[in-house]
Parts: sequence; C-alpha cells; structure tokens
Amino acid sequence: MKAKPQKILLFVADEYEDLELQYPKYRLREAGKKVVVAGEKKESYKGKHGYPCLADAIFKEVKVEDFDALVIPGGYAPDKLRKIPKVLEITKKFANQKKLIAFICHAGWIPISAKILKGIRCTSYISIKEDILNAGGKWVDKSVVIDRHFISSRFPEDLPDFCSAILHYLSQG
Repeated sequence: MKAKPQKILLFVADEYEDLELQYPKYRLREAGKKVVVAGEKKESYKGKHGYPCLADAIFKEVKVEDFDALVIPGGYAPDKLRKIPKVLEITKKFANQKKLIAFICHAGWIPISAKILKGIRCTSYISIKEDILNAGGKWVDKSVVIDRHFISSRFPEDLPDFCSAILHYLSQG
C-alpha cells in the first residue's frame, strides 16, 4: 500500500512575495508533497510583483490535524494576515502540535503575533529583527535557521537553503 503524501499548508494574501510562495510551492510539489494554499477567500491573490496565486482553501476550513507542515511566505501579506484571528489560531495549533512551521522574510510577523517565538532561534528580514527580539525570539543572521520545529530564512536569495531545510526536516518524519 502506497503511503499518503505529506500535506503542506501555505498561507496567501495580496502582496505576498512572489518567489517566497511560488518557489516552495513548486519545490514541495516536485518532491511529492500535497500543497494546499489557503487564503481568506477562495480566490486569486496578487503577489508584490503581480504573479497570481489561487487559494485552494479558506482559513476557516483548515484543520491542522490534516497537515504535516505550515509554510509562510513573506512580502506585505504577513502584515495583513496577522490581523486575522483564524490565521493566528492555525499557527498556534501547529506550534502546540509541534508540527513544522517554516517562515521567511517578513513572515515572522505571524509567529510573533501568534506569540509562539519565545526562546526560539530564528532569522528574518533585518527590518523585523527587533520585533522578533521583543517577542522573545533569538535572532540570528544566517540563510537558514532550524530550531526544534521551526525553520526560518531571511529573503528570496535564501530560498534554496530554506526549501532544502524544509525537505530534509520532512524526510525525517
């Protein structure tokens, strides 16, 4: 009997960083993972650079127990998403269940607002370093930082390391 593919949740909202959503989405699919993109509505969202992304699901339908990991892209979208209570609830549940939470660039705003970074080593785009420190996180300037069930990166140039770390983590079961 063939094992079910791991299921990965990605968040989307308008003005997401195009590469930080599309690159992991396709890299994970290429590796045989089932990727589900969730937004506030089941509609197409525009990236910062105009690339569209259709949401497969809506936040209120997401059941964390159905997923193995959460990947949060950066851009301006995380600032919008962290104002949505259901997004923070989903993120907290992933943390409480010790499931992988991977975030890049400005996406750290969501774990910050979910209040789950205390004591966690992570990285981000430099402009939110103080936000991470104020949330109790331990900021590190590296292309990828892995601490427990958290993986973080700084910006699009780090995507190869970010995606490799996610795939390696998922391969460990």
